[in-house]
Amino acid sequence: MKLQSRLWALSLVVVGSAAALTAHTVYSQTSFPQNSNSNVLSNRSTLQPGINRVTFQSEGETLVGNLYLPANYKTGDKLPTVIVTGAWTTVKEQMPNVYAQKLADRGFATFAFDFRYWGESGGAPRQYESPNAKVQDIRNAASFLKTLSVVDGDRLGGLGICASAGYMAQAVANDPNFKSFATVAAWLHDDNSLSTVFGRETISRRNALGLAAREKYDRTGQVDYVPAYAQTDKNAAMSGDVSYYGNKDRGVIPAWTNRFAVMSWHEWQGFNSLEIAPNVKVPTLIVHSNGSALPDNARKFYQQLGGQKQLVWAEGNHLDFYDRKPQVSAAVTALTSHFQKTL
Repeated sequence: MKLQSRLWALSLVVVGSAAALTAHTVYSQTSFPQNSNSNVLSNRSTLQPGINRVTFQSEGETLVGNLYLPANYKTGDKLPTVIVTGAWTTVKEQMPNVYAQKLADRGFATFAFDFRYWGESGGAPRQYESPNAKVQDIRNAASFLKTLSVVDGDRLGGLGICASAGYMAQAVANDPNFKSFATVAAWLHDDNSLSTVFGRETISRRNALGLAAREKYDRTGQVDYVPAYAQTDKNAAMSGDVSYYGNKDRGVIPAWTNRFAVMSWHEWQGFNSLEIAPNVKVPTLIVHSNGSALPDNARKFYQQLGGQKQLVWAEGNHLDFYDRKPQVSAAVTALTSHFQKTL
């Protein structure tokens, strides 16, 4: 398997054969079944061990989340809590579920939720990848969690996986509620790295498409869509020969809609994750690898962080860290140590 340091943003790197994907243990929804109460909205006085389905408000929309509590949780406990967010275009039942459950097994309360426009949460247009909206949703999630009796409001952390690492970084940098931060397989782009990976012509074309789609939506209410992932469709948000997003045993789940609002391009491409790093002052852990997205940018982000920091350089390709046992186990071990020390 060939490692490539100039990994994808909008296209997926070829990381192996389809057969190779099935040769490793993969965490799935079957691996982490929801408890029997998970399909019922829980109010703040009836939280139980396991998964509690809750709602909260963000900028006028109702967002749906899963609050994971340890098996030994009992009423009256106040726990260190970690908000877990996943890759762009994804929902809470994908990689956030894996990490939220594993960290809850280690004694933390964890919270994974659907952003506005995605999954079970409200908001239109659907499948709109808005970094600004996602940053605000994270901050509103933090405010909501602090109202829950189970949450120790002085011990709140954030974990961002893939593209949401940048969103989480922005929220952490601007919100004193957060006391600790971590990323796994972070996608951290700026204009220069996008240009290197895709070329200025592609970036300009997608910006133009995004602006035109936004204007059309504002004028008519109609949304232009492309697939979030399609193996051979270069117009899709992601494409490639092998993908978490093309495998029914991995990312292709009923809760996920394989669709991407074209109007997202302009805002998403203009979001600069690297420039946020100096403003992140809380203790930070970066878990990355040479086979993960933009490894040079992960190093730059780490170097520019403004506070206490740790870099764990692991083995594996980017998508491995979503749900493959060796990579998830290594990441969770590092995350557990980090959050135990900093929350």
